[in-house]
Amino acid sequence: MLKQLDHIPEGLLSLEPEQLHDFLGGPTLIHLPGRQQPALLVSVLMHGNETTGWYAVRDLLRACCGTGSEPSLPRSLSLFISNTEAAKHQVRHLKGQPDYNRVWPGSTLKAGPEHRVMQEVMDTMAARGVFASVDIHNNTGLNPHYACVNELQDEALHLATLFSRTVVYFTKPVGVQAAAMLSLCPAVTLECGKVGQQHSTDHARAYVDACLHLSEHPQHPVAPHDIDLFHTTAIVKIAKNIRFGYSGDDLDLLLEADLEHYNFRELRSGTPFGKVFNDGQKLFDVTNEKGEHVQDHYFESGEGQVRTRVPVMPSMLTPDTAVIRQDCLCYLMERYSYNQ
Repeated sequence: MLKQLDHIPEGLLSLEPEQLHDFLGGPTLIHLPGRQQPALLVSVLMHGNETTGWYAVRDLLRACCGTGSEPSLPRSLSLFISNTEAAKHQVRHLKGQPDYNRVWPGSTLKAGPEHRVMQEVMDTMAARGVFASVDIHNNTGLNPHYACVNELQDEALHLATLFSRTVVYFTKPVGVQAAAMLSLCPAVTLECGKVGQQHSTDHARAYVDACLHLSEHPQHPVAPHDIDLFHTTAIVKIAKNIRFGYSGDDLDLLLEADLEHYNFRELRSGTPFGKVFNDGQKLFDVTNEKGEHVQDHYFESGEGQVRTRVPVMPSMLTPDTAVIRQDCLCYLMERYSYNQ
């Protein structure tokens, strides 16, 4: 299922994300030589509708190619073009497909062909050597550009702050690309804001270019004044039987219209998340890092509203109800210091 190439196929760099599947046929790992070894691994389109990564790398390779057919790179690059089939249909993942960023080694999902693809990527990069791993994503709600790490490693934190001083540390969900790649090299996930914004493409492109020019990873801690570090403490999902939305009739939960504006804001206890039409229903499924159900710690409902019970800072709140159902309503975070 995984195709591997050692060159850029003619015509690839002229394609839009939705054209890649017909051209490549599926997930593809492309190895390109550079002046330094080992390679930087860059993953794009892990979610098919998050296209900034493809545009950023496409623009970078176009600029590096010059008049020749192959780029002149300061460091070797392994480019993983992931869920091309979902990209063709401009969705996060197809119905019946698992989330491609939940099936890497460490996943708790039932093993399938997608797991084998990710394991093959891991095995290939382990054999070839890998300098660092960068997985590029978008958000569907209003969020700042930020980087995520899955362990508090100095090398990974330096990679993260090269993109943004805002860094999120999380250990759940499992089966994500960056967490798996940590066994081989420093690894980060980039969250590049909403799809379709040129400054997001430019930011991701400049970041990948900077990573390709790195000669080594700093071995000292990141200075406290150079990082705003947050720790994800819980994942909030809407219960499966709950009818929800931002508008419409016959709902159990009418979400606040401006909910995405809560992202990366420290909210007071009592902040409303939505109107409730059927009292007594379990609205949310909130789990902490230990997998414990902790919704009653974070939320309370009454008098027709669901509100925060304690101060919280959410991320990834979105107006896209399909994404909410496929993934989650939001993550809850706290400020964190790793070097005190």
